[in-house]
Amino acid sequence: MKLLAGTCMLFALLFLGTVQSLSAGMDHTELTIESIYSSYQFNEKGVWGIRPLNDGMHFSNVVYDTLTDLNNILQFKLESGHVTDTIFNGDWLRPVREEDPLDFDNYRLSRDENKILLATKTEFIYRHSTREFNYVYDRTKRTIATLSKAGKQRYATFSPDATKVAFVRDNNIFVKDLTTMQEYQVTHDGKVNQIINGATDWVYEEEFGFTRAFFWSPDSKKIAFYRFDERRVKEFSMPTYGGLYPDEYRFKYPKAGEQNSLVSIHVYHLESKRTVDMETRSHDDQYIPRIKWTHDPEKLSVLRMNRHQNHLELLLANVADGKTSLLLEEKNKAYLEITDDLTFLKDQKHFIWTSEKSGYNHIYLYDMQGKLVRQITNGDYDVTLFYGVDENKNSLYYQSAEVSPLERHIYSIQLDGKGKSQLSKEKGMHHAQFTDSFAFYIDQFSNHKTPTVVSVYNNEGGLVRVIEDNEELKERLTGLKLLGKEFFSFKTSDNVQLNGWMIKPTNFDEKKKYPVFMFVYGGPGSQTVKDAWGGNNYLWYEYLARQGYLVVSVDNRGTGGRGEAFKKVTYLKLGEYELKDQIEAAKHLASLDYVDRSRIGIFGWSYGGYMSSLCITRAAEIFKMAIAVAPVTHWKFYDTIYTERYMRTPQENESGYENGSPLNYAGSLEGKYLLIHGTADDNVHFQNSVEMVTSLTRANKHFDLFFYPDKNHSIRGGNARMHIYTKMTDFILENL
Repeated sequence: MKLLAGTCMLFALLFLGTVQSLSAGMDHTELTIESIYSSYQFNEKGVWGIRPLNDGMHFSNVVYDTLTDLNNILQFKLESGHVTDTIFNGDWLRPVREEDPLDFDNYRLSRDENKILLATKTEFIYRHSTREFNYVYDRTKRTIATLSKAGKQRYATFSPDATKVAFVRDNNIFVKDLTTMQEYQVTHDGKVNQIINGATDWVYEEEFGFTRAFFWSPDSKKIAFYRFDERRVKEFSMPTYGGLYPDEYRFKYPKAGEQNSLVSIHVYHLESKRTVDMETRSHDDQYIPRIKWTHDPEKLSVLRMNRHQNHLELLLANVADGKTSLLLEEKNKAYLEITDDLTFLKDQKHFIWTSEKSGYNHIYLYDMQGKLVRQITNGDYDVTLFYGVDENKNSLYYQSAEVSPLERHIYSIQLDGKGKSQLSKEKGMHHAQFTDSFAFYIDQFSNHKTPTVVSVYNNEGGLVRVIEDNEELKERLTGLKLLGKEFFSFKTSDNVQLNGWMIKPTNFDEKKKYPVFMFVYGGPGSQTVKDAWGGNNYLWYEYLARQGYLVVSVDNRGTGGRGEAFKKVTYLKLGEYELKDQIEAAKHLASLDYVDRSRIGIFGWSYGGYMSSLCITRAAEIFKMAIAVAPVTHWKFYDTIYTERYMRTPQENESGYENGSPLNYAGSLEGKYLLIHGTADDNVHFQNSVEMVTSLTRANKHFDLFFYPDKNHSIRGGNARMHIYTKMTDFILENL
């Protein structure tokens, strides 16, 4: 469950925030809802379609040509930024019988970089999954061909030797041989809302964070794939509007405590056209959150997890007969996180693994018998991303919160745990993308004062050059004279230190009393209190501060960056500690001389909407106003994987579910409450708000409700963003 977590890219995108650039020629710097959410005067410039190339000295990037109105893929020198080649000219994408070239939405290079897959006419299925028409361009032969004429494809992927492409269509896997141009079908039982081959079901896509569910072997001779049997999963239906008669969209969605898909792993052998079933099922109620080939094309690793998600097994499968053996296992009193950090070394004797078993997430080295060789990183901080290993130098690279939970920095360290070096220097948030050779990395940096800067560094942290500095935006922001965030911390009555930020009103005077507007998310592992540029939402908070509000956000217990104990204290009790800490934050603010304690409001979206709904009902004496956008109102309405990870099932934890539901406290509502939802929210269903309306009506409580027809969880498109932020702003001005 991630607030507004969506992307239209299937491949390596570096950035990065918004896709719209600043409007040319716009020179006024007035901060208004229109300038933020309609004319987008303060959007960051991004770098789309960037990918380091195999030689480690160049990268490819999509560049828009204003003369031809087409996108081109160009090759740039990493160190100088000079264009050295045209990898693909948009004018070349002219299929037979097409008068004009087609725009491509995304591209993939083959491993040898001699072929390109170009995705066109892409359409979304859910927030992350897509389907499109693909074309294959051969750079050596300078030919272009349609991948398949039988319908749109999903997740088209080159084999490592670039002789074939595998893809999914109609819930089945197909292979196109690029040598013979013949297409053949691998699976045959795929059927909508019944069987899925090579792609994920809804809940795996949303909660385990992947959509393509097939993977080529290193020797290009085999394809490992997932099969989802979702026939026993109950359907959820959503009405869609716009026509004379509303339509209905139905899809399989397993709510907490209900049945999941039966998931199995198979390996298709291309030469023999034989499919081998991997022996991975120990129980129907299990998950397989990841599979990954080792460097041995006969060995496939499989991560198997129980339904409670507190017992994880790393299996090694022999793909010839499907037999599996246990390589490693972990257990936890609460739950275990799934990452993509598992890395098998080329020596075929060791692998990298990350774990929270020390109380903080760290990097470990194991041998291929599952024996721990050493813990590589250590300390009271979390490793937050693992970037990879340069086996030629025995160096690995990672991101961590060692400096502060509010910051992220990039580090290198030797495989023996020695020689740790902090590569990033500027205070704030750093995200890296390394070249395959690890000679360079591209850093995405920002802090609360600085919009994103994209730069190239060498592997010792030396600046090579800046790709995008967002100077135009910085100049525009200078004209705004931003009030700026101030970070603070305080201790609760439980002696827990919480971090927060605040934006003080224009011409702030400590002798005056100001109303407080709090922003909350608060979900497991999340953070709103970070030293990072906050984008358009931050500017909205700035706008509210200019209207006389003290704007504040505090990270409650359960959030990330501070180790396992701080994060997992909410286990089985979602809403309890988070609510307590938000109340403590409000009380702390109320104790300040310049705060009007009778005028404290709170706003949140998704998990934050859940939190703001709890605050306005269970702490009615503290909060005067609340806005809840797309809130969960009872965890029984949300999906299995996310909800049960933190709460187990409703059958096992009835009190936790009931105590944490705003529905059960509707009668305590006293302040002003605005409830907003999109009717086509496939993630947090509109049902949540409908049930909240029912509970409030039954309790004879008055409230405000607004819904957006056919809008999903992010409520975007058309004029929706402008409308919703205007609606919320007016509500705040009238009621706080």
